[in-house]
Amino acid sequence: MNNLSTIEYPSLYNRLYSIWFRFYRVYTKNLISNGLPPFLEPLLFLAGVGLGLGPYITQLIEGLPYLLFLGTALPMTSAMFTTSFECTFGTFIRMEFEKVYDGMLAAPITAENLVVGEMIWGGTKGAFFSTAVLLMLAIFGVVNLKYCLLLPFLGFITGVMFSTAGMLVTSFVTSIYHFNFYFTGFISPMFFFSGVVFPISNLPSYLQPIAEIAPLTHAVRLSRAICTNDYHFALVYDLLYIILFSLIIGSFAVRRLKRRLIH
Repeated sequence: MNNLSTIEYPSLYNRLYSIWFRFYRVYTKNLISNGLPPFLEPLLFLAGVGLGLGPYITQLIEGLPYLLFLGTALPMTSAMFTTSFECTFGTFIRMEFEKVYDGMLAAPITAENLVVGEMIWGGTKGAFFSTAVLLMLAIFGVVNLKYCLLLPFLGFITGVMFSTAGMLVTSFVTSIYHFNFYFTGFISPMFFFSGVVFPISNLPSYLQPIAEIAPLTHAVRLSRAICTNDYHFALVYDLLYIILFSLIIGSFAVRRLKRRLIH
């Protein structure tokens, strides 16, 4: 009889890739219904808010026309929302109702591999959705595509960042309805107070430090710099924030979900 301790696991790359590929296969089975909305949603938002409100805002916002100011933030808000839904409701349903992870853990992968693989998948969705928004912005002349080649990478790391936060929250949740507190109290306010629809400098002075703590603030600032080809050294701080947030929150999420998956 073989000793389980002597089982040889595939390489780390193969384990993570197999987890990612499983999510990819499931997602692309309904490619039209899953892939079309990210191309349509920015058009509806720009038409409803940007084009409708934009003509009334004649002054430049941080040196940018309002439509450009708003449009350069939308790829990151799209990455935030899609990844947050994927790694909260999606993760919880797979874990508690569909019992998908029980079957996956029967394969030669660890619980840590499973959680990290799902975070990578969250980053992939962040890259896809942010790129879809970017293409729509470029088609309608809002941004210059040649400046935006780094945006899919930013969408990926933003997706990873919000997947770590979502999965950490999921590790505490015992009812699917509890996610309403996360989205109402954390995700939705960031859309309005992280420099997306108006500059952070317009906030009261006592709220500006809180806005700087919000993860979306740093992703939006980097996105706006990339799309307008306006780089400065302070952006290094925003990039470091995203990396450190992902590593620290991700480590807590991995630890807690591991205990929950192998209880």
